[in-house]
Parts: sequence; structure tokens; C-alpha cells
Amino acid sequence: MLANYWNSLVKTLKITSQRQNIPSSEVLNQMQYTTLGRTGLKVSVMGLGGGGYSRLGQGTGKSKAESIALVRQALELGINIIDTAEAYRTEKIIGKAIKSVKREDVVISTKKTISYKGELIKPRQLVWGLEKSLWRLGTSYVDIYHLHGVKMNEYDYVLQELVPVLLKLRNAGKIRFIGITEPFSKDTSHQMLQRAVQDDCWDVIMAGFNFLNQSARERVFAQTSSKNIGVLGMFAVRKALSNPQNLQQVIQDLRAHSLIDVNLLENEETLDFLLREGSAETLTDAAYRYCRHEPGVNVVLFGTGNPEHLKANVASLLRPSLPEADLLKLKQLFGNIDGISGA
Repeated sequence: MLANYWNSLVKTLKITSQRQNIPSSEVLNQMQYTTLGRTGLKVSVMGLGGGGYSRLGQGTGKSKAESIALVRQALELGINIIDTAEAYRTEKIIGKAIKSVKREDVVISTKKTISYKGELIKPRQLVWGLEKSLWRLGTSYVDIYHLHGVKMNEYDYVLQELVPVLLKLRNAGKIRFIGITEPFSKDTSHQMLQRAVQDDCWDVIMAGFNFLNQSARERVFAQTSSKNIGVLGMFAVRKALSNPQNLQQVIQDLRAHSLIDVNLLENEETLDFLLREGSAETLTDAAYRYCRHEPGVNVVLFGTGNPEHLKANVASLLRPSLPEADLLKLKQLFGNIDGISGA
């Protein structure tokens, strides 16, 4: 069974190498790495997410053993950053999966929900939350610990009451770096992150970014780049970019509100220009490559519970940037959109 998997992987990556003129002998060593801002962490340019619709397959009926195998497959492909959260209920799975590698060889990012039963958590609940995550992950520390989905009206409380606790936990060696994530589906214009990047306490942020909503480029990434804050990109592909039918509905909605110039489209409600020869192979391929080569994004996160999808996503994220003409047209079409997330 393992031999069949390996042969299939080699075949898939050989096809990828032929498309990119990469010698097949080099394919299995082609994972690309970058430095995650001021953390200094060397991370793969793509990260496996434990949330989303799939939750490593737990949301689509896969067994825990299958989900563990998927995480290990990602590690074998060279992915060394894995993101999860207490809310995803996948920390235990990831904890079991990473036992197959040295702890220092994998970067674990997890998150704490900051409200419980409609009330913001107390400092002691933050401490307990981290201890529980450490237990589920089977580790004595996490590399990046985020406050999860912080809203604009919660930020001042977070800064005054919770950040001091995070700093103490960092000093105690429980966490290495401090992060914050936005609720992009509800905060599509990045109001909270625009506020957060003014402060110096955040080593890493997680921001929503895709070609349907490029607003983070100017509103967030310009500031994170100047302060050398690490950026994990989410929402590269969600419902709107998972297939042409979903995208067509989004474009129809944008047209109805006069938010898009359909004269720029060859066909009124499609993006066929992305799929011509020499450009992207699929809509998903285009979406991942768009985010992968955005200068403000260090790591593109993606979720899956399917081994074949995992390999396809890796192949896309290792391909070159989209042609300049396609990037320009995407900016002309969606560059002023900030009211949708693509979820």
C-alpha cells in the first residue's frame, strides 16, 4: 500500500515537473521555504490547516487514522507548518501525527477562542486553554499561539487583559511567538488587523486574502512588511473559488451591485482568461498561485481531508506566479472589492 502511494506521488510530481521543466530527479526536493517575519522560523511556503470545512477529513467522514495519515503525508511532502485551533477539534490528531518527526522539525500554530458563552474570557481561562492545547498536541510548547477571530470591539480588551498573559507564557517557554487572527468572513475590510498592526506585540498575524478581496495588500501587508510581522494567509480557496459555478454566482452578485466591470470579461460571468494555455490549469490552481506569490504573504494555508487534493494543492503552490497580464486583469476586476470573503 505504501509502495502504491509512493509510486502515485512520484508520478504526480513528475507530471508537475514536466509542466515546469523541472528535472524529475529534483521534484521530491522542491518544497520551497521562507522566513516567517521576525520569528526567524524557517517555514514551508504552504501550511496545512486543521480547520475549514474539512477539518483534515473529520468534517467529511474520514476516520482519525486517515486524518493522521494525511498530516504525515503533508510532512513527507516537506510541509513543516501546521495550523489548528481548540475550536477545530483536530489538535489531538495533529499531536499524534507529529510524533513521527522530531518536535523541532515542525512548526505548530494553534489558537484560543476569546469568548465563551457570549463573554470574553478571563486571563486564567487563557492559561487553561493553552495548557489543554498543549496536552492535546502532546507537546510542552507551541511555536505560535494566536488569539482567534478577534473582533474590532474586542481588541482593546485583548490588548489590555490578555496580551500581558501571553507575554508571561512566552517568558515561561510555553509559547514561542504570539499571534492574532481576524474573523475574515465578518471583517472583510480588516478593521481589527488595521488596528492590531499598529502595536508591537504581534509576531504573527493571520489574514484573509484572495483575488476576490485583495484589500489586505494595502491595508495590512504594507504595515506587516515594514514591521517584519509574519503573515499566514487564509481563504485562498473557499466556496467562491472552489468551482466555476460558485464563482459565477459571486460575479452575478457583484454585477447586481455595480461593483465589477463586466466589460473586462471575455464571458460575462466566468474568468476563462485564467485558464488558457500557459496560465492556470483550474480555478483552484489559479487561486492558490495568486496568493502564493503575493509579496505580503509568507505562508498560504489550505485545508483538505483528501490525499489527492493534498498533492494537487502542493503542486499548485509550487508553480510559478500567474502571468502579469492575468494579475493586472484580476486587479482591474476585483481590486476595489472589500465586502466579500469568498467563504
